[in-house]
Amino acid sequence: MEELLHYVWKHKMFPLTGLKTIDGKPVEVIDAGLSNPNAGPDFSGAKVIIDGTKWAGNVELHVKASDWFLHHHDEDERYDSIILHVVGESDATIHRADGQLIPQLVLPVPAAIRSGYEALLHEDHYPPCYRTVGNLSRLMIHSWLSALLCERLEMRLGQIVARYEQHDKNWNDALFCTLARAFGFGVNGDAFDAWSRTLSFRAVDKHRDNLLQVEAIFFGQAGLLRPEALPAYYRDAAASEPYYQQLCREYAFLAHKFGLRPIDTSLWKFARMRPDNSPFVRMAQLAMLYHNETVTASALAQLPDKENITSLLRVGTSAYWDTHFTFGSTPTVARPKVLGNNTLTLLLINTVAPFLFTYGRHLGDEALQEKAIALLEQLPAEENYIIRSWRDCGLTVANAADSQALIHLKRNYCERKDCLRCRIGYQYLKKQG
Repeated sequence: MEELLHYVWKHKMFPLTGLKTIDGKPVEVIDAGLSNPNAGPDFSGAKVIIDGTKWAGNVELHVKASDWFLHHHDEDERYDSIILHVVGESDATIHRADGQLIPQLVLPVPAAIRSGYEALLHEDHYPPCYRTVGNLSRLMIHSWLSALLCERLEMRLGQIVARYEQHDKNWNDALFCTLARAFGFGVNGDAFDAWSRTLSFRAVDKHRDNLLQVEAIFFGQAGLLRPEALPAYYRDAAASEPYYQQLCREYAFLAHKFGLRPIDTSLWKFARMRPDNSPFVRMAQLAMLYHNETVTASALAQLPDKENITSLLRVGTSAYWDTHFTFGSTPTVARPKVLGNNTLTLLLINTVAPFLFTYGRHLGDEALQEKAIALLEQLPAEENYIIRSWRDCGLTVANAADSQALIHLKRNYCERKDCLRCRIGYQYLKKQG
């Protein structure tokens, strides 16, 4: 378990006295050095005293000493600077490329830390470190959540930049595609993402002033004008509707004009969904949003607060959707399908804040990046089982910045059993030691 051995060495979670090399020379560890995530020795800049002589240089770690030869370090000049070889088991003596022996220290992982780590890996309760959380300092938690939030924003930055590159380095297109994925609200996120990738925005722009034509392209590219996209019992009714017929005619014309090809309708999910979250309604809202031409990268960057941003995003649909949730459905009492407060909050969390952070980084505007984080701090925390589980442990989740950090922690640390990179995991293991 080399990873755990690295961890114990890095954090000096071992007795600091009584250490000796395999040939009996006393060892004092002054500085474990800096961990090297790239090729080459595991730790650089370490400082140790061996038999009264102070050494500074690199340290290599292996579960078994013989791994030195298995990895061909004896033939690699980069390992000539090794001042100490730290192993869990000494089954060989090791040397540099010129044949010179390298001091070797057997460093067993303390039993309490090993058992504590095993407990984290096999704990069924989430989070596995629940016994420790309530005893941690607020400063430590705040620091870790801030770091996790930055990690999450950096991850989202990569996704948004990829969209920016895919759409000819157009920030408005990247923003709309990011919004489109968010409009799937998890269930249809992949479908909306695949749909947005097929859009030729410059083609749509030629007809942007005509809402019906924007709707035709949007619904048509999504495959939602195909009869098979509709429940069987709505197909006949839809086929006789003037609005549906007009959309089909417009899309047929525009698809021929611009060489458009729709996505596979099997990507869409319709089951067990609230009517307002129907992909048909969401698509109609996106069409209106694009038709309005108000949500742009520069507009978002210039708006002063969440209230103004919310007002900009609070969009409705064309009149047909006030009484329908899919083509051919029985008309209901007229009710504008305007984005609600909860929906808008999710869009601010999952789209606007990450986009502002990314756009600010692109512009070299630190104030805009800070504005993105401040926006999350102004929004309420999300409510889901992840957040409830941490609250049950005694953790205060004050706002969306905290909840986003904890979601990132769950998906990128807890689910991967990567407790050794987690600061809460460190506190847990430190307590075991």
